Amino acid sequence: QVQLVESGGGSVQAGGSLRLSCAASGDTYRTDCMAWFRQTPEKEREGVAFMSRRGFTNYADFVKGRFTISRDNAKNTLDLQMNNLELADTGIYYCAADRFCPMYVGGWTPSYWGQGTQVTVSS
Repeated sequence: QVQLVESGGGSVQAGGSLRLSCAASGDTYRTDCMAWFRQTPEKEREGVAFMSRRGFTNYADFVKGRFTISRDNAKNTLDLQMNNLELADTGIYYCAADRFCPMYVGGWTPSYWGQGTQVTVSS
């Protein structure tokens, strides 16, 4: 099994920045693809970005240019640097993982999920 634990959520004003982290443990060979998803009050759960173990990335259009995903394969960690946060970015952010990455983060449902961390953006 795979365990994913998120950290780094919190509250920030619009235009500010937050950095989320995810630590994977257990059968980490199953985490070639790691990703961030979010659940906002207005939308169903949606993919934010993913990164393969080899560094292939894909971002949702609504975060391009604002969010940056990165990972440390040796430490089995995944980060999400979120800049220029908007009110619409408020939600619960989930770390997720699977053996393989799809072409696009949209419409993908990974096999393994963390518990989520709350991000609140205020005006």
